[in-house]
Amino acid sequence: MTDEEKARVAARPEAVAPEPAAPAPEAAEAVAPPVEAEAPVVVEEASIEEHPPIHDEDGDLTRAFRTAVAAAIEAQDADRLHDLAADLHESDLAALIGALSADQRPELVRLMGEDFDFSALVDLDETVRVQLIEDLPQDTVVEGVRDLDSDDAVHILEDLDDEDREAILDRIPVAERVGLVRSLDYPEESAGRLMQTEFIAVPPTWTVGQVIDYCRETEDLPEDFYEVHVVDGGFRLVGTVALDRLLRSKRMVAMGDLVDEDRITAHVDEDREDVARRFTHYNLISLPVLDENERLVGVVTADDVVDVVEEEAEEDMRALAGVGDEEISDSVATTTKNRFAWLFVNLLTAFLAASVIGLFEDTIAKIVALAAMGPVVAGQGCVAATQTMTVAVRALATREVGSLNITRFVNREVMVAFLNGLAFAVIVGASVWGWYRDVQLGLVVGGAMVTNLIAAGLAGVGIPLVIDKIGGDPAVISGVFVTTVTDCVGFFAVLGFATWWYHIA
Repeated sequence: MTDEEKARVAARPEAVAPEPAAPAPEAAEAVAPPVEAEAPVVVEEASIEEHPPIHDEDGDLTRAFRTAVAAAIEAQDADRLHDLAADLHESDLAALIGALSADQRPELVRLMGEDFDFSALVDLDETVRVQLIEDLPQDTVVEGVRDLDSDDAVHILEDLDDEDREAILDRIPVAERVGLVRSLDYPEESAGRLMQTEFIAVPPTWTVGQVIDYCRETEDLPEDFYEVHVVDGGFRLVGTVALDRLLRSKRMVAMGDLVDEDRITAHVDEDREDVARRFTHYNLISLPVLDENERLVGVVTADDVVDVVEEEAEEDMRALAGVGDEEISDSVATTTKNRFAWLFVNLLTAFLAASVIGLFEDTIAKIVALAAMGPVVAGQGCVAATQTMTVAVRALATREVGSLNITRFVNREVMVAFLNGLAFAVIVGASVWGWYRDVQLGLVVGGAMVTNLIAAGLAGVGIPLVIDKIGGDPAVISGVFVTTVTDCVGFFAVLGFATWWYHIA
């Protein structure tokens, strides 16, 4: 078999013969041939005037545009709908779908037909996407998934029920289905789920000229690629060659002489956050993904990593507030159920703080002003702890804190808490003295403020570190414990110091 004949052989790892002489170039999944452009449509002046502006000053879709699209759908006017939405970018199309009612969304897909870009579904909220897929004819979904890159197809399929997913996969040809099933078998939020299985791989003996000619002549190439991967006979990665270096090299130079041997790779079971961190650290555009046998099975690209960074940041922000993976498209019942559990946990911790207050009923009865000062000290500690906790959770998520600097980080946060405690002790103590004309009460409240802010600093940095050490998610668990500590310590400090200072039995 000549080199040119080898180039035509499917290059998926599972398709490689047991004893290959040399690996074939990868064009792992057939890319649908480009749709021929339709003949230009002559638009009359009246139509132009009736076409509302698509974007407002902030780049969002205008209400007038959404109304015009909705009217076209209600009128079943496919020509008008094509005129309005056929040229929309996939992100704008996703925003439009989200703005339409549930009944209008499948009608939009049906009326647009082949002009509907299924990649827009990737940018939809999960709830909207799943509902839309359930409302669409299965044939439409199958054809749409087949036209997508493998990573986008996996992103859509992974959120479906097992029954719906299997029904769609069963309708996809075996050659395309194998790669999708393999990606779906990898753990959630892993590199295996994030990667796309379309890439180009060639043997090291190929010359630059052969690679360029192959890329020019082959139709089923990945839609976007930035590097050519060089693999040995077992489909193990030798290295990569960036396209700019490939195009600057002479045609007779062997690919094996151009590879970047300082390989940076990921494994299929690695967490996608670690993959994203590698992109940031090494300023990568794409990253080869290897399986357990060190064979090249996919590539993660920068556009997918941008989505990961945004999703992880949103996930941590929602977790800190106790709202989980809630989306604005979720129903009232779903949202209520998701928030109830977290609110119930907070209610239990509130009762714990109330029980601390109950220990000092006699003190509060004799010094009524303490009832007003307790929430001040507890609230200030809660805010200080939240500040520290946010910094700690972010540092843990980005791996900025490790064994080399953890002591310095903890010492810094405790010292900051102590200095802020002193400053606010003076401010609060002076305020209490001016308000109640009682110097002793000012000293008691000031001392409680210092104590609670130090406790807030220790809790804000210590609780996330401990949770991370035992394998939990600091963003999800830390908040409720930190609030409990500052409430209990704050009330106990104010009432306890007053009981001791005034010798109240």
